Amino acid sequence: MKISIYQALIPVAIRQLENLSNILNKASAHAVAKKIDESVFINARLFPDMLPLSRQVQIACDAAKAGAARLAEIEIPSHLDSETTFAQLQERIQKTIAFLQTITPAQIDDKEDLKISYVQRNKENNFIGLPYLQNWVLPNLFFHITTTYAILRHNGVEIGKKDYLGSL
Repeated sequence: MKISIYQALIPVAIRQLENLSNILNKASAHAVAKKIDESVFINARLFPDMLPLSRQVQIACDAAKAGAARLAEIEIPSHLDSETTFAQLQERIQKTIAFLQTITPAQIDDKEDLKISYVQRNKENNFIGLPYLQNWVLPNLFFHITTTYAILRHNGVEIGKKDYLGSL
């Protein structure tokens, strides 16, 4: 059976980003209820050498949109990485979901053998379509969403596995 790259990426990424949005909603409500400045959460890290929550959300969005765009062979939407509030992070998530919803199966299915090359942080990256999806795009998406979840949980936001997985 052949894998549908569209089905493996687009609905999965949208669902995970929606779950991330719901987690951020709970964090925002927690901050209000406990009278904690939201910047405490936005700038929180699990360890000093790790990126803050804001960057985790940005990278999760970037993984989804860049993965879809590269597989569709279209330009990647650009965002400034300037979000400093929950509302701004939510806007970024919604922009990413809206972009993903424009991708059609015809644009990315049958791209298992597509050669993908790009430069990131002065390093050339070379991938083939299906391994790029399975070994780079999806793991990065899940890693940064999981790290966001962990930062919030570590800081006392009452979220659990059900929030991470969403309703099935």
